[in-house]
Amino acid sequence: MEKLRLGIIGMGNMGSGHFRNVKAGKCPSVNVTAVCDINPDKLKDLEGVETFTDADKMLESGLVDAVLVATPHYLHPVMAIKCFSHKIHVLTEKPAGVYARQVREMNEAAAKSGVKFGIMFNQRTNPLYAKAREIVQGGLLGQPKRLVWIITNWYRTQAYYDSGSWRATWGGEGGGVLLNQAPHNLDLWQWIFGMPKRVRAFCSFGKYHKIDVEDDVTIYGEYENGASATFITTTGEAPGTNRLEISGDKGKIVIEGGKLKWWKLAVAEREFCFTAKEGFITPETQYEEFEEEAPEGHPEVLEAFAKSILTGSEMIARGEEGLNSLSISNAAYLSAWTDDWAEIPTDEALFEKKLAELSKKEKENPRKK
Repeated sequence: MEKLRLGIIGMGNMGSGHFRNVKAGKCPSVNVTAVCDINPDKLKDLEGVETFTDADKMLESGLVDAVLVATPHYLHPVMAIKCFSHKIHVLTEKPAGVYARQVREMNEAAAKSGVKFGIMFNQRTNPLYAKAREIVQGGLLGQPKRLVWIITNWYRTQAYYDSGSWRATWGGEGGGVLLNQAPHNLDLWQWIFGMPKRVRAFCSFGKYHKIDVEDDVTIYGEYENGASATFITTTGEAPGTNRLEISGDKGKIVIEGGKLKWWKLAVAEREFCFTAKEGFITPETQYEEFEEEAPEGHPEVLEAFAKSILTGSEMIARGEEGLNSLSISNAAYLSAWTDDWAEIPTDEALFEKKLAELSKKEKENPRKK
């Protein structure tokens, strides 16, 4: 079977993990032919691949058909655009970037290039989240009312943040829990429930750790149709919780502990509210429960990306969709910085100005271990 010749840019935790997945045979349509990292120490003892410390040289080598970008966040759009200019397909790690303008420019470059563009939203492979999307987007919950996601099982110690000078910095990562740990959940929020029109967010910066970026967040989102969403996340609680609850006028679903629980109303709540003859009764419900183990995720996304190039099949997440979750986090930051509502899309110029100010301040007063 024909295989995709893949290059990997960035051989840190994620890049090396993808490399190992391919070498273990978890992506049968992929062959890693080249890897690149500016640190030559990360390129040692890699058998069967060409190694580069210069991304341009790898892209010009003729050794790769596609590239997996696993660099620090700010470089995701930079490297992707380089690939597009060489007509090389791109699968980028999350987040799509740090600020919306650079991601829009990346998306425009992808569209002009005519090559495939995907993003590593591996949580979409979880069958329970896919089932939730099917229920909500298929109208089976009726008119959407509310999403509440408590996702606090991203616990990290101070040692984690001290393991790299770029970690949890405005200049290195572009943010904290919203940019590093929670992009998957932000993506699933909008993938299942849709994009809010505006958010009001409360971010606590360095609440639980010696860092300048946020490690505790509560976001409230409003929708054009009157629905709302509440998203709570942190890296400072143990034991953590991962509970997603979505309600509509025809019922409710809850995902927690590896199960999806679904309560279906016999009569839509809005109809029941105005036709019921008694004041303290509720609609009858029918209950269903789904339990299915989540796959490993990362290799599934990479394999689907390769097959989309080789056979024209669908990939799991198009790269252009990365702008959606980033738009939510950009709006959350701007809301917290201005202590006000932030519309989506955000005021990009103001966002970039505030981010630059924080990066400058951080550089002048670096974090001490």
